[in-house]
Amino acid sequence: MTNTDTDITTGDPIGWFEIGTDDPAAARAFYGDLFRWAFSDDEPGYSVVVTGHPLMGGIRHTDTPQPPGIPRTLGAFCVQVADVPATVRRAEELGGKVQSAPVEAPDGLVFAYILDPAGNMVGVFSPPTAA
Repeated sequence: MTNTDTDITTGDPIGWFEIGTDDPAAARAFYGDLFRWAFSDDEPGYSVVVTGHPLMGGIRHTDTPQPPGIPRTLGAFCVQVADVPATVRRAEELGGKVQSAPVEAPDGLVFAYILDPAGNMVGVFSPPTAA
């Protein structure tokens, strides 16, 4: 997958992600505002993420009975952002919490982990800048 903002190529891309919450409206508001995502409710019990990118994912509405083993909150994925510290601050403004503050790796990659308002952990990162 090539990211046109940073012109990097990555290996195996995330093919699907799923976020589970018993408050799907709050999840749509949080992720829509934080990452500028839109949603479609074409699937029963899901809000499918519409990003214009090939990555597919959705919000599982866990406010209804779920199959055995499906927790009320679930999900994990990493999102590439332009500015990790600014994204972490914005997440807090939107009701999220910092799980792991921004860290810069020796190669220049910056990453952090946040918790959304439902308690799902999300990674955010920006790749190293070209020298």
